[in-house]
Amino acid sequence: MAITMEQIKSLRGRTGAGVVDVKKALDEANGDDAKALEILKKRGHDKAIKKADRDASEGIIGQYVHSNGKIGVLVKLLCETDFVARNEEFVSLSRDIAMHIAAMDPECLRSEDVSNEKVLKEREIWTEQLKNEGKKEEIIQNILLGKEKKFRNERALLSQFFIKNPEMTVEQIITEKISRMGENIQVGDFIRYEL
Repeated sequence: MAITMEQIKSLRGRTGAGVVDVKKALDEANGDDAKALEILKKRGHDKAIKKADRDASEGIIGQYVHSNGKIGVLVKLLCETDFVARNEEFVSLSRDIAMHIAAMDPECLRSEDVSNEKVLKEREIWTEQLKNEGKKEEIIQNILLGKEKKFRNERALLSQFFIKNPEMTVEQIITEKISRMGENIQVGDFIRYEL
C-alpha cells in the first residue's frame, strides 16, 4: 500500500516522531495508521527506557491553584537541559501534572512507596470481608494480591490514570513526552496544600 504525505503528517502531528520514523512505522504496518501508532508508541517507550539512566538535574517547579483558592500544588519536574525546561510543552506538562495532583490527591510518587502499614490495615479489612462472603483461603490470597496492587496504584502519582487522558497513567504520559522531547523527564517531588 502506498503511504501518502497526509498520513505521515497526521501521524507525525499526533506523535511528535520524526518523518523517517513515521514512514518506517507506516511501512511496517502496511499503511494502517492504528498499527503504526502502536509501533511508534512501543519505540517511544523503548527510547524512554534507554534515557531513564541519564541525569535529570534541570527542570522547573510547576504549580496549580484551584479556582476556589483552597487547593494548591507545587511539583518539581526534572529534565536534562535548561533548554527543555523552558520549552512550552514541558512547562505545560508540569502544570498538567500539578492539576492532576490537585484533583487526585496522591499520597506518594510510586506504588511501592505506599505505606505498608496502610496496606496491612486494608488487608485485614479485605480478609474479613472475603471470609464473611465464604471465599476459600487460596482464593482469598489471590484476591488480596489484586486488591493490594489496585490500592497501591490508586494512591501513587505515577500509576494513577491521568485526569486529562484516563486511558493512560501519569507515567505513560511522561514516557510519551520523553519520546517527543528526547530527554529524560522525571517527577522529583510534589506537595499538595488544602484548606
